[in-house]
Amino acid sequence: MYNILVVDDSRMIVDVFVDMLERCGYNTIQTFSGLEALEYLEKAKELPDLILLDIMMEPMDGWETLERIRIQKRTRNIPIIMLTAKPLAPTEAQEYGIYIEDYLLKPTTHQQLKDAIISVLERESAIKNNVKNASEADIDPDLIDEYKHLNKSISVNKRLLNILETAYSTTINDNVDENISRAIKSMSMSIVYQEERLNEIKEKFKELMN
Repeated sequence: MYNILVVDDSRMIVDVFVDMLERCGYNTIQTFSGLEALEYLEKAKELPDLILLDIMMEPMDGWETLERIRIQKRTRNIPIIMLTAKPLAPTEAQEYGIYIEDYLLKPTTHQQLKDAIISVLERESAIKNNVKNASEADIDPDLIDEYKHLNKSISVNKRLLNILETAYSTTINDNVDENISRAIKSMSMSIVYQEERLNEIKEKFKELMN
């Protein structure tokens, strides 16, 4: 059974997420600030399989908490889904997208939460399995690292793009903010290039593993 750490400075919201998670069959750990989450991760004998991390917290917000989790060798690889109640800025998406697995907009439904978690955990499992097979076939470690990075990046960026397009659709249509529109178009093109490169790597894997 998977263990999931919930981090939010609202006890009411933590209770809501814990209830939904437990109904999905997950074990939960509750923390009510970024600092409390970091302290738990430092002392825990067994690390969680996934973290749900709220962005808008005080005094340490979710972005700072995320950065501090990622700089620690022990915790840097834990999958993290960010929780947000406000539209993301394109700059936030571009700066932090590489460090996370997904975003969830609050309020979220039981099914949306379940689908997001299953998607992340299944993706992590598939990547680990493919990396294991590639390593056993003595494929270049740099190519394997690029494969891991692209798999995660494409999935996260697609989700981010969907959130940004939904949040800023009115702005873009009215041409009120060209910077936002340009950032979203840039992200869209980046996904296309990344998918092309990932397909090239997958074909290379097939050649080397046959």
